[in-house]
Amino acid sequence: MNKKQPLLYLVHRLPYPPNKGDKIRSFHLLKHLSKQYDIYLATFIDDKNDWQYVDIVKEYCRDVCVLSLNPTFAKVRALPALLTGQALTIPYYADSKMRQWVDETIAKHNITQAVAYSSSMAQYLEKHQQVSRYIDFVDVDSDKWRQYAESMKGISRWVYQREHRFLETYERKIVGEFDYSFLVSEKEAALLQKISSDNGAKVGYFNNGVDLEFFDPNREYDNPLPADKVNIVFTGAMDYWANVDAVKWFCEKALPIIKQRYANAHFTIVGSNPTKDVLALASDDVSVTGRVPDVRSYIVHADLAVAPMQIARGIQNKVLEALALNKTVVVTSAAYEGLVETEALDQLCYNEPDAFAQCCLEQLEKKTSGDWREYVTRFYSWDSCLSRVDEQLVPST
Repeated sequence: MNKKQPLLYLVHRLPYPPNKGDKIRSFHLLKHLSKQYDIYLATFIDDKNDWQYVDIVKEYCRDVCVLSLNPTFAKVRALPALLTGQALTIPYYADSKMRQWVDETIAKHNITQAVAYSSSMAQYLEKHQQVSRYIDFVDVDSDKWRQYAESMKGISRWVYQREHRFLETYERKIVGEFDYSFLVSEKEAALLQKISSDNGAKVGYFNNGVDLEFFDPNREYDNPLPADKVNIVFTGAMDYWANVDAVKWFCEKALPIIKQRYANAHFTIVGSNPTKDVLALASDDVSVTGRVPDVRSYIVHADLAVAPMQIARGIQNKVLEALALNKTVVVTSAAYEGLVETEALDQLCYNEPDAFAQCCLEQLEKKTSGDWREYVTRFYSWDSCLSRVDEQLVPST
């Protein structure tokens, strides 16, 4: 039996539970890599609720370094970067204990390959030029900050524009220094290739997948949605600005139009840590659940799912998960970006409130969904998506 090679895996947030965008991708990458490598994992926890999952993560690893990250202290730590040419993201995740553990682990275990998940973790590998270094940027975060800036005013606009500029410079630097960079979709990869044109050949992608066994529409699920309502759902982490923006847009601009036809239309916002802005949307017509034990039950029993993203990067897991459960999802182009386009999905994509609401009404009147699961199975199984990673890493011997 061949001995597994050691591999260092650096993740900015504990890759479990796989219940939100970044954790879904980072966990499945961990699970996949652990089949072939002895994983040495370094990660942060910024939500005290996640400490209960550390032992589960350890099952996939030879050794782990898990450190607490206090978001308030991290913001304070990042502030001095405003006086330098550094992106705020980098000092936010800078930690001397993490750096020491990484340095010692590379030396002690003769680590020759390392994978950083997100640009914020690349800093721990910059000096280790003897190591084959790979990074999963996931999204081009610098462009996300550019999008945020366009919707802001005053000092917030200036800060976001600054983060866009300096983070783009850092992304370009990492692409040049690392052996290979992954993105979440072909379109995201093309954007980073454009930004890093001198090193475009070292930029590729692997799509997000879906756990098809977990997201099985044929299982029995309790119905948590209000009875005698036409139920529309949105799922996602509700402390994420883009999700907050999406549900506010839907409640203010699309839901009133839908209610002209369906007076009993009810919108349920499903996701952890809802902000004050999200909680303020709660009414007779809108429910805000907070963290739920099983998001699948809300999707399966809904009449329709929506993803009205105004700002988004890469592939939206919420869309893939709903489609895997054979639920129709009405989307904006921001939520559709990165998906394999089909004529059927094209007919569910609208950006203007009137057109978006009208599409929702048309789908509600159908009262049936198409065979969306076949689409997900064809293009978004994790094994198929992650094979692109295997093509780049040096194989075990």
